[in-house]
Amino acid sequence: MAKPETSDPALGPLAEQAAHWIVRLTSDDTAERERARHEFEAWKRADPRHAAEAAVMETLIGLMQSLRAPTAGNGRPARAALDAVQARNDRRRRTKRLTVSLLLLLVLCVPLALMLYIASPTYLLADLRTSTGQWKTHTMPDGTHITLDSASAVNFHYDSQRRAIELVQGNVLVSVAKDTSRPFVISTTHGCVRALGTRFVVERDPDVTVLSMIESRTAVQTAAQCEGHADAAIQIQAGQRVRITEHAVSPPETIVPTQVEEAWRRHQLIAADRPLTEILDELARHRRGFIYYDRPQIENIRVSAVLPLDAPDQAIKLLQASFPNLRVRTLTDYLVLIDAPAPNP
Repeated sequence: MAKPETSDPALGPLAEQAAHWIVRLTSDDTAERERARHEFEAWKRADPRHAAEAAVMETLIGLMQSLRAPTAGNGRPARAALDAVQARNDRRRRTKRLTVSLLLLLVLCVPLALMLYIASPTYLLADLRTSTGQWKTHTMPDGTHITLDSASAVNFHYDSQRRAIELVQGNVLVSVAKDTSRPFVISTTHGCVRALGTRFVVERDPDVTVLSMIESRTAVQTAAQCEGHADAAIQIQAGQRVRITEHAVSPPETIVPTQVEEAWRRHQLIAADRPLTEILDELARHRRGFIYYDRPQIENIRVSAVLPLDAPDQAIKLLQASFPNLRVRTLTDYLVLIDAPAPNP
């Protein structure tokens, strides 16, 4: 046999009906009490749940009747007491609903805010992307191979006239298939790289795009030159690296192409006199959660090191060992604070 439902007197439609009956059955008006008694009996028979509630109510009504005697038959104190309890319960219900609403808002909005902080809408809507810690290789229709590292994203713009890839976020290793009728272009907000058949790495940081040439050569332009369809471009050869901003391309520096290939194979970050801010930006893409740091405070620190991208926390410990003035505070697994406070005088 199913167990009759019981109601919390402070919650639910049955409880509100019960409160209504208690008020009517303890009315000052004798005729009203009599009408309420007949209607109450009909209400009890209408639903088994009502009978269960009625048993509780009748106990309460007995208590109300006992309260009437000391007050010379005046039911107002009992009614006032009931109204006070009901008002308190109403406030409790409103508070509970507000609390639940706020909790629901936090549950829905905080993860969304965190997600948008970590991942921009352009990243989430990209044609191809990788999650934190994921590496992915993709073959294009023309035979070009691209490999994205952790938390990277690209958009494709392929048609009969062009082969173009927009690097939205992160790093990409490109092996371009030859197609003399359709030049291959990869672009970022800082500039564009044009190639026919070659192999190279493009790294997009917040302030700069870094191009590392492994094979052959490319033509590099700034964003301003790309948008203006300028003819002028800087030729970058295999074994060279340049840094591209919206208005300038740095002088090439020498690199060892085999080291770049090996670093990608081993998931390593090889830094040669690079700003610490760029290193932390890179590590942040490979680590779940946040790495928060004061950019102006540490932007003058230069790093030369080989760091494991698959173990970003270990990489941070290696940086801390190399720079004793660097302070690292791990508040939770998802939040790391890094700064370089001035030494005490």
